[in-house]
Amino acid sequence: MEFKESLRATRLVPVIVIKDLAHAVPLAKALVEGGLNILEVTLRTPAALEAIRAIAAEVKGAIVGAGTVINADQFAAAAQAGSQFVVSPGLTEDVVRASRDHNVPILPGIATASDIMRGLALGLDTFKFFPAETSGGAPAIKAFGGPFPQVRFCPTGGVSTKNLASYLSLPNVICAGGSWMVPSDLNEADAFAKAVVMAREASTLAHA
Repeated sequence: MEFKESLRATRLVPVIVIKDLAHAVPLAKALVEGGLNILEVTLRTPAALEAIRAIAAEVKGAIVGAGTVINADQFAAAAQAGSQFVVSPGLTEDVVRASRDHNVPILPGIATASDIMRGLALGLDTFKFFPAETSGGAPAIKAFGGPFPQVRFCPTGGVSTKNLASYLSLPNVICAGGSWMVPSDLNEADAFAKAVVMAREASTLAHA
């Protein structure tokens, strides 16, 4: 299945911060079991790349990617670790070029009409809208539908159970990203069982 079709099918992408490598595989398995199989592991911790490598190798059904990728070197490292997609907080020609060089899909971040126009000029039509809530939220995405009817968005940043429906109800929103379905303390004894339940609830809400 093409990456964009996978996004459209799952409707929700968990944004994961892995501090302890031992948490990576059990958390990924829990999220997949709960119905969320596209997993964004942010490159904000020393364990992130090895976490991606482990999930890619060991978690059946998971589509794992790297988030917070801000340059071509990080993109190369993410691709080598087994990332099946890459998410960036912004949009640069370097990162888009790296996407083509490694044949790995990119979901670059945008916040303005100028960002979108730059992305379209680079051959892209699907973007992360970030940070979503502080950049105008669902009304901003709805407004972008006028001048950019061909563009699809994945709002991330401030998305929660309270506003998820307002985003996913828009025809130009392909999916949304968030972290509320990941337990805050993965060291708790029941953290991964809790993650299955939280993921299932989030997935059900996303498809309501």
